[in-house]
Amino acid sequence: MSAPLLKLYTASTPNGHKVTILLELLGLEYEFQKVDISKNESKEEWFIKLNPNGRIPTLVDSSTNTTISETAAILQYLVDTYDKDNKFSYKVGTPLYYKQLEVLYFQMAGVGPMQGQLHHFKLFAKEKIPYAIERYENETKRLYSVVEEYLERNKANGPFLVGNHLSIADIAIFPWARRLERSAIDIKTWPLTAKWFDEINSLSEVQVGLSKPEPN
Repeated sequence: MSAPLLKLYTASTPNGHKVTILLELLGLEYEFQKVDISKNESKEEWFIKLNPNGRIPTLVDSSTNTTISETAAILQYLVDTYDKDNKFSYKVGTPLYYKQLEVLYFQMAGVGPMQGQLHHFKLFAKEKIPYAIERYENETKRLYSVVEEYLERNKANGPFLVGNHLSIADIAIFPWARRLERSAIDIKTWPLTAKWFDEINSLSEVQVGLSKPEPN
């Protein structure tokens, strides 16, 4: 049996889980290699050759001779290449396509960086800095209020951030929402967001994606 054409270099983080969740939802055959970021493996020479930024995840698609990093780019690549029926995306050039991009960039520029900093300063920093914790906690809460507003504005179409079905906009934010509890933030503060989270979390493909490269 030949090896899968898709190989994902990843770790059990929100950014890694975005990609494994989409791969599972698309039903694609792939293999993965765990990159131990606790040992700085992503900064080793072999990985830097794949991704000069030294961050996971990185996807290699040998069928198109493509190596791509940055999760928004990976998600967009996967739906552009393998989601021809737009089951988890919207047709290029349509208003929903651009709204999907808006939410995707909102996650990459806002939710991920701010919540990641909160996670660091609240849980891992050797020195507890109240100002930093307060700043990033307040901003994280503000950003989830924006998520709630996206859901409110779109609720006539269904419990999704964009349009009438699950898309990469939802997939990008979901794994970060899953980490709110670790920072002692109650997702039920935002009722629509809590319902949205439960809907996605109930999908079997999502649970498989969350288990790779290892459960956490």
